[in-house]
Amino acid sequence: MSLDCVSVWNNCLQYIKANIGEQSFTTWFAPIQPVKLENNVLTIQVPSQFFYEWLEEHYVHLLRKAIDTQLGPNGRLEYSVIMDKGNAHQTPYMVNYSANNRAQYGQQMPTNGQAVVETKRVPDAQLNPNYVFENYIEGDCNRLARSAGHAVAKKPGITSFNPLMIYGGVGLGKTHLVHAIGNEIKQNLPDKYVLYISSENFVNQFIEAVQNNKTQDFTAQFLQVDLLIIDDVQFLSGKEKTQEVFFHIFNQLHQANKQIVMTSDCPPRELKGLQERLLSRFKWGLTADLQQPDFETRIAIIHKKMKADGIYIADNVIEYLAYTVDTNIRELEGVLISLIGHATLTRREIDLELAKQVLKNIVHDIESEVGIDFIQKTVADYFRVSLDDLKDKTRKKEIVIARQVAMFFAKAYTNHSLKSIGYHFGGRDHSTVIHAVQSVEDMMDTDNKFKTSIDELKKKMKIKAS
Repeated sequence: MSLDCVSVWNNCLQYIKANIGEQSFTTWFAPIQPVKLENNVLTIQVPSQFFYEWLEEHYVHLLRKAIDTQLGPNGRLEYSVIMDKGNAHQTPYMVNYSANNRAQYGQQMPTNGQAVVETKRVPDAQLNPNYVFENYIEGDCNRLARSAGHAVAKKPGITSFNPLMIYGGVGLGKTHLVHAIGNEIKQNLPDKYVLYISSENFVNQFIEAVQNNKTQDFTAQFLQVDLLIIDDVQFLSGKEKTQEVFFHIFNQLHQANKQIVMTSDCPPRELKGLQERLLSRFKWGLTADLQQPDFETRIAIIHKKMKADGIYIADNVIEYLAYTVDTNIRELEGVLISLIGHATLTRREIDLELAKQVLKNIVHDIESEVGIDFIQKTVADYFRVSLDDLKDKTRKKEIVIARQVAMFFAKAYTNHSLKSIGYHFGGRDHSTVIHAVQSVEDMMDTDNKFKTSIDELKKKMKIKAS
């Protein structure tokens, strides 16, 4: 009776399935495809060299017994490996099962110009070349994540930061950072295969692969990579089949010391709708958060952006933008683009008046909010001192009191940090602000006339805020 490769391999699979767990069978044997059967040699196709090496390391004896049951002691198994660097002159990896059941591993078999190895063209990394470490401003809000990203970029898959999970809110620089990691690796380690993909695209490609019966090809493309960057993993929530295939891809890459970088809008412990086994693997490496940039970081971002565009903006305008737009980096950059656009179209210089005019149309209710500039002006007028006096180094008693009162209200009515408040009063440090607040509170307890002044100023603040 003549045998064909499909029936022989299906019989082998039945033997294998009876001798290993279902999960291992699904991961390592279900993706294999029989290719041909000639002269008692069964050729099977595996998705990658790593896949081949894993089978040889963990299941060689099981495969040998399966082949013996179907082809006898003279049967042999040949792998057709989908290589990750597509070279038609490479020769296939072979395993020969001889009569004495001794396996010869990794034997190179000449092909006489007929490539047995199936080659695949390496897809583009999908990286944004503008996202690099050089224009990613470091601050207290992102120092850990940026440092970890740099370490991964230098030694992908070798550090303990595998996987590297970066999380944070919208517009805080997650995507910029992971693209910078990929671009750094591509520049310094050009032989490494880097792939960036959003979770949404991952899901859509998987659905398309299922519909076209090409799930093997889908998985194989990810098993080729040296660095896999997957953005917004929270999008996998509730998608059980997609999570399952990603779980297997994650495992195989991690076991092969390939680097995995992910982003999320929250830490792994808060991700909902994801399998527990996935969440546990997300915690294997390092989890680093990105926070809202502080005042100093926002200043640095504006300076960097303006320098890159060759545009000069006065320091008082930069300070105004930095303390007014305190939500995220993306919104801050959007404001800068709008400001430059207005200045260009109206042929005006970028000054404080133009900045306020532009931001009034972008930032909700900006003019009705109590800002440090309003507080300083109101307090200076009340105590009959100048704005320059509040920011000066003078130690005259009446000016010191006015300055402390202004700091007190800045602390009470704005969201600025103590360091940011001190910056607006001549570059003083946070301890000066703490002392000012305490001094005002002490004087309110002991001086009724002073308390009355504070109450009057509070009314002005409340009218402005209402």
